[in-house]
Amino acid sequence: MNTPYGLMRRLAILGAVAAAAVTVRGGQTRAAESRPNPPNIVFIMADDLGWGELGCYGQTKIRTPHIDGLAREGMRFTQHYSGSPVCAPSRCVLMTGLHTGRAEIRNNKSQTDADGQRIEGQHPLSADAQTIAEVLKKAGYATGAFGKWGLGPADSTGAPHRQGFDLFFGYICQSMAHSYYPPHLWRNDERIPFNANPVPGHAEQPEGPVRYEDWTAENYAPAAMLAEAVKFIHANKDRPFFLYLPFIEPHVALQPPRALVETYPDAWDDRPYRGQCGYTPHPRPRAAYAALITSLDNHVGTILRTLEELDLADNTLVVFTSDNGPTHDRPADEVFGVGGVDTAFFNSTAGLRGRKGSVYGGGIRVPLIVRWPGRVEPGSVSGFPSYFPDHFPTLCEAAGVPVPENLSGLSLLPTITGHGGQPAHEAMVWAFLGYRGQVAVRLGDLKVLRQGLAQKGDPGPWEVYDLARDPNETTDLAAERPEVIARAEEVLRHELTPNPVFPLAIPGVNR
Repeated sequence: MNTPYGLMRRLAILGAVAAAAVTVRGGQTRAAESRPNPPNIVFIMADDLGWGELGCYGQTKIRTPHIDGLAREGMRFTQHYSGSPVCAPSRCVLMTGLHTGRAEIRNNKSQTDADGQRIEGQHPLSADAQTIAEVLKKAGYATGAFGKWGLGPADSTGAPHRQGFDLFFGYICQSMAHSYYPPHLWRNDERIPFNANPVPGHAEQPEGPVRYEDWTAENYAPAAMLAEAVKFIHANKDRPFFLYLPFIEPHVALQPPRALVETYPDAWDDRPYRGQCGYTPHPRPRAAYAALITSLDNHVGTILRTLEELDLADNTLVVFTSDNGPTHDRPADEVFGVGGVDTAFFNSTAGLRGRKGSVYGGGIRVPLIVRWPGRVEPGSVSGFPSYFPDHFPTLCEAAGVPVPENLSGLSLLPTITGHGGQPAHEAMVWAFLGYRGQVAVRLGDLKVLRQGLAQKGDPGPWEVYDLARDPNETTDLAAERPEVIARAEEVLRHELTPNPVFPLAIPGVNR
């Protein structure tokens, strides 16, 4: 029987959360000196959620009441950026606090075996990488991750249980996460059978009726991962914990619970999606995409409710964001983009230029909401420019843990709490090998970018935009501001370190 949101029988035998006690390291920072107990930290990250796809960021068609409530109870950032325009490098930046000019992983890259065949997982973090989970674990935090990893196979140095997490449950490989009904999931390095008849993430159905029942299976991965996250909170309610929730919604394939799809108007969908733009078909693609985001919102509601029920909410810092912008279009269809998503219908970027895979705003500007009762003013809004490298030092200071040296970001605690002076970024950097090769540097309100760096022939020209006057990046000022380009090149010469796995040549920059 198809029960997408039913708790799977197999969960009963998956085991309890392991949590070993660790002595808290001394050396409280100013942020935690007045707090007798270090705060719990819950970091929630959506997958391919657009800047304009939440009600609190202007969305009018998709219901997101729990995330909107989080914004009312905390601070909403209006100029926050992901670490990269795509999945794996953005997650690497988040975990290590190094921008993609310095990070180990600078593009999506599947792993292969000795015969060149793909294996499950992406290019791994090295044993030398330092993650926020490792730092918090050494400081006495229980650490758990539930969702999609994408930073190394289960038997590699990049596996989450080898990068500071006591417990991981979910998808090791981001390609496997294209299906919400996978054949297996992972608990640390244990492969857990999950669906005897899994649904592929990629398929086409050129003819015939597209039916829900042909594209569902018995066990629904998001429900299982959410249930394990709730168990982790219960198991660690009496000690500080770091809970990392890289949920898979709304990344395609379009496989949300049917009951949620049917809460959206029939009139939205005048034809099915048949898989012509990649990923699996769906009878009601627009309603399905909205349902994926509402399903994500329901996950957030479950986590927040669990914190309330256990009387943990007042001492828990909750962060919500997305790994990059919404998915892009495909020439195979004039309406549907990748996986059947119609981002124009939902105004997914709220007018920003570009989408996933682009260093324009639509590809990297993402929601950021922070709630910390008693420390963050409810309903506050910040326009401070920030990005993923800032999360590592921010969480360290919030936890009262010394901030490691040589991170790329700044602690946002002065902005979040309203106490102390918030230093500004001298520069924000993105160096991205994918989608023909791109770099971007933000210098105050000015943004400098270049594309086509990995294509054959000459790369594209430098572009310059004044984000204060032109947030949608429509007017290129490169001819008028050569000194800004020169400054960006100087920044890149200093910040772009060699990486033989992800080489990116920038004329006039690389030594």
